[in-house]
Amino acid sequence: MSRHTGFASLPLHSGRAPAWLFSRMVVLSREIVTYLVAEQGATEVLRRLADPHWFQALGCVLGFDWHSSGVTTTVCGAIKEGLRDLDDSIGLFAADGKGATSRKSPAEIQRACEESGRDPQPLVYASKMVAKVDSAAVQDGYQLYHHAFFFTTAGEWCVVQQGMSDDSRMARRYHWLSESVASFVDEPQQAICCDARAATLNLVAHESAGAREGSVALATLPPVTVLREMSRIHELAMPARHTLFPELDVASHRLGRILIRTYERAPADFETLLGIEGVGPKTLRALSLLSEVVHGTAVSVKDPARFSFAHGGKDGIPYPVDRETYDTTIDVLGAAINRAAVGRSEKVAAFRRLANWGGLGPG
Repeated sequence: MSRHTGFASLPLHSGRAPAWLFSRMVVLSREIVTYLVAEQGATEVLRRLADPHWFQALGCVLGFDWHSSGVTTTVCGAIKEGLRDLDDSIGLFAADGKGATSRKSPAEIQRACEESGRDPQPLVYASKMVAKVDSAAVQDGYQLYHHAFFFTTAGEWCVVQQGMSDDSRMARRYHWLSESVASFVDEPQQAICCDARAATLNLVAHESAGAREGSVALATLPPVTVLREMSRIHELAMPARHTLFPELDVASHRLGRILIRTYERAPADFETLLGIEGVGPKTLRALSLLSEVVHGTAVSVKDPARFSFAHGGKDGIPYPVDRETYDTTIDVLGAAINRAAVGRSEKVAAFRRLANWGGLGPG
C-alpha cells in the first residue's frame, strides 16, 4: 500500500507567473535540484517531488504562490526548463505538459531514453498507466489537464499530475512514486491532495479487488451477453450508492464497440483491461456496476484524497515577492554549492549558471 504523505488545498486561480518571476524560478529551481542531486542523489529528488508537503513548500520558496492550483503547473514547468541541457549530466529528466501538450510526454520520454541508451518502454507504460488510473479508475469528478513525469537514468520515476473540477472550482493533485508502486491498480498513488471530497468510484482501492476481478470476467464474455445483462439491471432494486451510475453513463452507444474490443483482447487482469484503448470511465462504471449485480462484488466509493512562505507570491499573498531577497537566496545557494561535496567541473558549471543570472534582468 502506498504512503499518503501530506495534504494540500488547491483553489483554482486564473493568471500566470510574470516573466520576471518565472525566469528566476527556473534559475532557483535548477540550483536547488542540482544541489540535491549532488548531495543526496537523483532518487531523493523524485521522493521529494512525490511528497505533497515538500512540493508545496518548493512552490512557496520559488515565490509563485502559496496555495493556488497554478503551483503545480508552474513549478513543474520551471523544473523542466531548469533541467534543459543539464539532465544528462545529473541523470534526472522531465517530461511535462499542460492540456494537449501533456500527451507528448511519451515522445519526450522516448527521446531522452534514446540519448541515454536505455529502454523507454517501461517508462512510457508507467506514464500512460498513471494517467489512465487517475482519469478512469478513480472517478472523482476531476478532469486531468496536467501530467509531469520525472525519471532517472536508472529507470526510477515519479509523477505529479493535476485535475480540475468545473463544479467545485477546485483542483486535485495526484502524486506517484515508482518505488512505492507495487501495483498500478491497488492503492498505487503516493498521495492525492485536494480540499474537497465527495462520493467517488474508486476502482483502485484495496477493497475494490472483487469488483476489479468481476469487471475483467465480464469484459471477456461475448458482448451480447454483457449488454443483455446490463439491460436488465434497471429492473432490480439497487442500493442507494448506485446513484454513482446514472443511466446515461451506463447506456453509452459506444459501449458495445468497446466490449467487442475487450472480448477480442481477453484481458487476464484489471491492469490489462485498463490499458486497452477506449476503455474509459463509462466502460469501467458499467462493468463495475454489473459485476456487483452479477457477482456481488462491492466497489469502493470512498474518496482517496487527503486534506489539508519564503519569497512571497505572485499576487501579493501572503506578501509581494521581494526581488532583492530572491536574488540573495540564489547567491546563498551558490555559496552552498561551493561547500558541497561535488567535483570541480560541477561547481564551475553551477557558478556559470548563477553568473549568467545577471543577464536576465528584472523583466
